[in-house]
Amino acid sequence: MRAIRVASAALLAATALTLTAPTAAVADDGDTNNNNNNTSFGFHVTPSTIAAGGQVTLSVDGCEGDTTVTSGVFDDAHIPKGRQSVNAQVFPDAKPGAMYEVTFDCKGEKGTTDLTIATGRPTHHPTMNPTTPVHRGVKAGVGGSFGGLDLHEIALGGALIVGTLGTAYYWTRRRTGDDNS
Repeated sequence: MRAIRVASAALLAATALTLTAPTAAVADDGDTNNNNNNTSFGFHVTPSTIAAGGQVTLSVDGCEGDTTVTSGVFDDAHIPKGRQSVNAQVFPDAKPGAMYEVTFDCKGEKGTTDLTIATGRPTHHPTMNPTTPVHRGVKAGVGGSFGGLDLHEIALGGALIVGTLGTAYYWTRRRTGDDNS
């Protein structure tokens, strides 16, 4: 009888841990910056996360005319027919951590993607020419499955796990009148 209760408690705890574990639902379709828009042309913003005041490359592929690119985080850009990309300067007062929508308009057909403003400001050495690219190594991601979690979500998950384990412990240690025989 006791083995059934222990197995039930273990199964309950395992189920709770499985259901409270953070999951990463990321679709990898090769172009993660396109937000799955269905357009006859391709488009993307590189990089998709930039510091305020930084420069992004706006690219379009397969548009047979001029492309207008608009966003609330940089001046409107124009990609003429025959060109595939232009650069745009992100406003220096862009809010760190904010996500801005970027709209590509190719002959009336529109597609959107997101541009995230990273925390911090770009640093420029006073003796360097600001148009010279500065190589600062690889910029890594946030890593692991903790990229989108905040302290509230972690605390809530921990509380659920502790509560489940406490309940399982209580029910396995509980004595009934039948156990005394």
